[in-house]
Amino acid sequence: MTEHLFGFPSKLRLKKPVEYKKVFVRPVKSSDQYFTLLAIKNDLDHPRLGLAIAKKNIRKAVHRNMIKRAVRENFRMQQQNLGNIDIVVLAHREAADAPLELLRKSLEKHWLKLVTRCVSCS
Repeated sequence: MTEHLFGFPSKLRLKKPVEYKKVFVRPVKSSDQYFTLLAIKNDLDHPRLGLAIAKKNIRKAVHRNMIKRAVRENFRMQQQNLGNIDIVVLAHREAADAPLELLRKSLEKHWLKLVTRCVSCS
């Protein structure tokens, strides 16, 4: 397990508004009480992650940052299994008070669901 395989370099991130807009236009969705994940296939050979953790939903910066760290870490560990999809993660209010282990399990279910659904999307 090298850092190269499990890193989170710049190429694995959605950075520009245009990249986010592509995902928001016609996404494959996966939701539960903590997160909504939106995904589309990309033309690259790796997955990319974008975070949209709204201040409206998660009031305290400490909680927003904790959620972002948890999502990035989980994505980093699962990236080999995701294929070539762009994913945007939205957090719900309930995520602020949830234990990290519960958030991790929720995200793992979402990754699996999105990979199976995006195989058939174009």
